[in-house]
Amino acid sequence: MKPYQLTISEASEKLVKGELTSVDLTKSVLERIESVDDKVKSYINVFEEEALEEAKRSDERRKSGKTIGELDGIPIALKDLICVRGYETTAGSNILKGFISPYDATVTNKLKKAGAIIIGKTNQDAFAHGSSTENSDFFTTKNPWDLERIPGGSSGGSAAAVAADECIGALGTDTGGSIRQPASLCGVVGLKPTYGRVSRYGVIAMASSLDVVGPITKSVKDCAIILEAIAGADELDSTTLNEPVPKYLTEMKKVSKLKVGIPKEYFAKGTDEDVLKELNKAIDVLKKAGAEIIDISLPSTDYAISLYYIIQPAEVSSNLARYDGIKYGFSTLRENPDQSLNQVYFSSRGKGFGDEAKRRIMLGTYVLSAGYYDAYYRRAMKLRTLVKNDFNEAFKKVDVILGPVSPTPAFKIGEKTDDPIQMYLSDIFTAPINPAGIPAMSLPVGFVERDGKNLPVGLQIIAPQLQEQIIFDTAFTIEQELKLDRKPQL
Repeated sequence: MKPYQLTISEASEKLVKGELTSVDLTKSVLERIESVDDKVKSYINVFEEEALEEAKRSDERRKSGKTIGELDGIPIALKDLICVRGYETTAGSNILKGFISPYDATVTNKLKKAGAIIIGKTNQDAFAHGSSTENSDFFTTKNPWDLERIPGGSSGGSAAAVAADECIGALGTDTGGSIRQPASLCGVVGLKPTYGRVSRYGVIAMASSLDVVGPITKSVKDCAIILEAIAGADELDSTTLNEPVPKYLTEMKKVSKLKVGIPKEYFAKGTDEDVLKELNKAIDVLKKAGAEIIDISLPSTDYAISLYYIIQPAEVSSNLARYDGIKYGFSTLRENPDQSLNQVYFSSRGKGFGDEAKRRIMLGTYVLSAGYYDAYYRRAMKLRTLVKNDFNEAFKKVDVILGPVSPTPAFKIGEKTDDPIQMYLSDIFTAPINPAGIPAMSLPVGFVERDGKNLPVGLQIIAPQLQEQIIFDTAFTIEQELKLDRKPQL
């Protein structure tokens, strides 16, 4: 096995035993990026020199007995809306091309303090607006399992990098499924934590009441390791929760007597039959382990995608107002310094934002405008409460809820770009989780064949607020039984 193929826990063990150095591990990852990223296109920027310098420091700490923890010396990739001091952060958008962050995001700082090596910044849909990474202003990331297909989005670069062994682990963000959906389509583990479990300080905002930072990894254990490192209250983010962070990895165990909810709305017509077969195999694993399978209903599911695409664009409209061609990022003033203030606004935003950003700004501005606020935004906020109440009621009967992540395996590049509604429906099973503020994971559980290629399928595991531990336990139980060991051929 090549060093770049290791999981975090495997690499950490080899580092502890002296069977591997951080420099060797980092070089292996960098060579892998050099070898395959021209095909996959996961990265916007790779920090080669800086990563090797940090790897040397990690090895020196280890020699002197000052190793920080399991992430010390491990190369981690960051989605390109997570700020790293002194480096470009673009959020996948031309309007931020050339913006150098003056500070680290809290999650970046926590990873650095844990000894992790920031290997680079990954591609994404611009400002996280999308489900395919086709909305990046720079290039489209490819799915490592089939380079003609999308990797999912908006954290497609991070998921593809993990799947293609171009990093040992990664961070993404999830506003309506942007960690879970690409994790599912790329065959890796992706966790959307409880809202407020992880700080958003230094993470470029898309929809502030929905955005969550979370890990994308090769195993459930790795996911627990990263979450433990980045979770916790942050005085720089007032939305973080002042709750202790559990020892997720230490406390992880297989489950037996578990009440598992199966929502009828998530297994209705419209989901690919082959996908459902793979999900049912995973559910059978829990059943054999002693779990009780309980049919439940989440009646507000039909409204969730609608309310999501009112609340989210409204917050997008507000958050993207700051990109005006004056303060930072792209500006037409550089090419035409004689413009009036209004001309700068219109021309900079017109050229800097892509089509999807413009679409969401216009939609969000409309639903917040006088005469329409009550009809759309206020009504959507009431529906948000109903969606949250659905989950609260369900969790009075069950410990976890299982369902699909995506209704289909990865679709072909260009298949849905001309139909935004079909693209939005890719989030139909993931979008309800974010308005409810609860945690959910995508766990790879099988494959379906399309055009002679094996395409991954992810199972969604949903739990009550702050109950990430039961998600890890449930996922670990399934993962250990299924033992999926296929890798994309690149």
